[in-house]
Amino acid sequence: MSEEITNSEEVSLAAVRAARPIVYRTISPSPLLEYPLLSAESGLRVFLKHENHLPTGAFKIRGGLNFLHHFTSARTHDGVITATRGNHGQSVALAAKIYSVPARVIVPFGNNPEKNGAMLAYGARLIESGRDFDEAREEAERQSLAENLRYIHSANEPHLINGVGTYALEIIEEMEERGERIDAIFVPIGLGSGICGVITVFRALSPETKIYGVQAEGAPGVFLSWRAGEIVETREAHTFADGIATRVPAALTFEIIRHGVDEILLVSDSEITRAIRLLWRTTHNLVEGAGAAATAGMIKLREQLTGKNVVNVLSGANLDTSSIVRIFK
Repeated sequence: MSEEITNSEEVSLAAVRAARPIVYRTISPSPLLEYPLLSAESGLRVFLKHENHLPTGAFKIRGGLNFLHHFTSARTHDGVITATRGNHGQSVALAAKIYSVPARVIVPFGNNPEKNGAMLAYGARLIESGRDFDEAREEAERQSLAENLRYIHSANEPHLINGVGTYALEIIEEMEERGERIDAIFVPIGLGSGICGVITVFRALSPETKIYGVQAEGAPGVFLSWRAGEIVETREAHTFADGIATRVPAALTFEIIRHGVDEILLVSDSEITRAIRLLWRTTHNLVEGAGAAATAGMIKLREQLTGKNVVNVLSGANLDTSSIVRIFK
């Protein structure tokens, strides 16, 4: 039994705003850019939120910084432990280093070696366990109880969601400054911290914006749960997009998603691959599979969104070298 927090009342616009000065001690707001070639080819006005430009190469660092700030303010454990496929683990490792907290990260066997290397470089202790993320998560929970380590679930943590929600505030404020409306926003879903931050902020400040979540066809747990109205676990997670390769939806984020999202789309690995190539060709940004999922979802709906202003969240940049070779061969 983990010590994760699952109270959605602790996720709020006020808490997201309170996280901003904590997050901005380490990072600056990420760019929100429109690329004429991408907009011309898609038939939409497309604005890309470049979370791929942040330290650790992904949006997760925002949540890690906010969580470790609060952890050190009321420390009750000897250190922290988490499970990851990479981006969440990097955020915990870097934030723990900043706050001088020992960090342990459990990854599944065969995990992205370059993400593993990054976590080690940030000072985390790395352990391989399990065939996939969810088995690694079970091992992290076991070790947390055995060794007085605070287990940091990668989604069921209000401080994580409030931290990553800061990018949603940046989007709304910057679009308002430009005098631009936001008709739709596309966000990848793994366990859902990113889209929950978007839901929390957009439902309060831009309720007319359509919020689209995007999952991989081979890892559709949240999509199936949203459609069923209850958590549905899948037996496998088959996708090269490791940032969204999860089998078991998270309780806290699922509750926020099912009440706040307008639609969840499924995209194939082939569609994600084409989105990676499109983004590189039209913007010269190289993103990982999860980072391209939002754009793949937008392409799937572009006919019904013609002429609209759309924001795609490029959630991460951590595409390993072997995947780059395969995608661009």
